[in-house]
Parts: sequence; structure tokens; C-alpha cells
Amino acid sequence: MKKIIILSILLIDFFNAVAQTEIIVAKDGSGKYSTVQEALNHIPLNNKNPLIIYIKNGFYKEKLHLDSSKNSVTIIGEDEFKTILSYDDHTGTVTRNNDVINTMTSHSFIIKADNFTARNITIRNDAGYSAGQAVGLESDGDKEQFYNCRIIGNQDILLTNSPRSRQYYKDCYIEGTTDFIFGSATVLFEHCHIHSKKNSHITAASTPQDHQFGYVFDDCILTGDTCLHSVSLGRPWRRYASVTYIHCYLGEHIKPEGWSNWNQTDNYKTTRYSEYQNYGPGAQISNRVEWSRQLTDAEVKKYTIENVLSGWQPKDCNFKM
Repeated sequence: MKKIIILSILLIDFFNAVAQTEIIVAKDGSGKYSTVQEALNHIPLNNKNPLIIYIKNGFYKEKLHLDSSKNSVTIIGEDEFKTILSYDDHTGTVTRNNDVINTMTSHSFIIKADNFTARNITIRNDAGYSAGQAVGLESDGDKEQFYNCRIIGNQDILLTNSPRSRQYYKDCYIEGTTDFIFGSATVLFEHCHIHSKKNSHITAASTPQDHQFGYVFDDCILTGDTCLHSVSLGRPWRRYASVTYIHCYLGEHIKPEGWSNWNQTDNYKTTRYSEYQNYGPGAQISNRVEWSRQLTDAEVKKYTIENVLSGWQPKDCNFKM
């Protein structure tokens, strides 16, 4: 009997612990918190225990920050179309403290922590088409995962801003205008829909020279607004930018040259821009810039998940060559 009582106490403690690691956010007040930032503030510093935040449908206008020591957090939205995290800062905005917003402070949601996962969420910057640089998501931690998320805005919408960061996006929708996927992280995009809203550039990678891989798009769909005809796959923010598209559908908005240099500088001379067996009206390679290349069958075999993400295996990754 004593053993049974002890076991029962242990089970109660276990289930209480589990309950404490799950937090519900609801705009209507039916959850533990009514704002997302309140839930993020609840996470202890130097967190080591997995914690799940469920966010019910609603429009949450908040400028969100997840501290670098608040690791192992998962946020799950009720519906990716109806669970919306948004703000509207952009370059030139003056805050209440009279600080002037720049690209690096314009984010709607900044994630500094490691081992972060998001599912079924829209992360958006509502600054507007002509507002200039306006980051929706800045993801800086290592081992970041995004599933079935929508990252929406205009210029500079997704910033992967740390060379130590490895990130994985699966079944996500990402749209923007200019350089809307940019930064120095190593990122694998799998089965994502990338949509352009302006005759400009999709990526602006700043891959460090000693990183073999930068952005890798696998089995993605690239589309554009109907009036577009001159969108580039990328231009080099830094000299050793690395971007690769593998088995992707490239719409008619992709320009024949494929890629662009950076304001007529010499950055393009050391870029690592490549493609492999893409298809669609924008995938014709006859007029590609001479400093990009088509991978061979032997070369593409190096693009394994182990190589691209340096040994890290995301939970739902199917990437195999």
C-alpha cells in the first residue's frame, strides 16, 4: 500500500509538472494569458525544460522578444491563417523614447533562444508596401524550426541573423518584396512556398566564408504577382553568399539571368550560387549569369541533412538526396 501511495504521489507530481510546461494564450481572456509576450515573460531565465505555448486564434499586435536564455520553447497556433502575431515598425519609425527604428530593430518577433519551434502561426509586419525595411521575424538562435507557418510582409521580412544559427522551415509560406530572406545563418527550406510581390530579389545571403552552406531550398515553389517578370533568386549581401535551389518550381517571374550582383560591386565574384534540376518557366538555364552554376549529380549528393545542418536532424525533416 505504501508503494502505491508513493507511486500515486509521483504520478501526481509528474502530471502537475507536465501541466506547468503547457501555457495557453487567448485574446479573449480564456487562457492563462491574453498576450503572447506575457507568456514569453513567464518562461524562466536559463530555461532547460521543454515548454509549450498554445496560442488561440486572434490578432496579437505585439512586438515580441524571446530572450537568449529562454531555450526549448515551442509555440503552436490554433490555425495558421487565424493566429496572427504582428507589428508595424519599420526603418525611420520614431518610438515613444525618441529612438529611431532601423532594420535590426524593426522586427515584429525576435527569437534569441536556442531550440525554438513554431507551428501553425502567422508572423507578420504590417508596415506596408512602401515603408522600406520592416522585419517580421528575426531568428537568431541555434536549432530553430518552423512548420506550417506564414511569414508575411514586404522588404526584409525574414532575417536569419546569426552565423552560429541552424534553421529549418517546412511547409511554410514566405512572401515579400526586396531581399525578403536575408542573413548569415545556415537554413534549409523544405516544401515551402516563396512568393514575390516586386521585381526585386528573393534572398540576400551574408554567408561566412568558412560556412560550406548558406540557404538551401529543396522542393519549394516560387511564385510571383502576375505583373512580375524580373525577380532574381538572390543577390550577395556579403562576398561569400551561398544559396542553392534544388528540385524547385521557378515561376515566370524569375528573370532569365537568375541572379543579381550587389549594386555593381565585386561581391558576385566569390558567391556560391547554384541550382539543380529546377523546373518551370523560370528554370531555363541558357541565360544564367556566368558566375552561377548548375550542380552535377555527384555534387548534389553533398547536400544531405547531416552536411547542410552540421549533424543536426530536425524533427520532421525528409530532406534526402
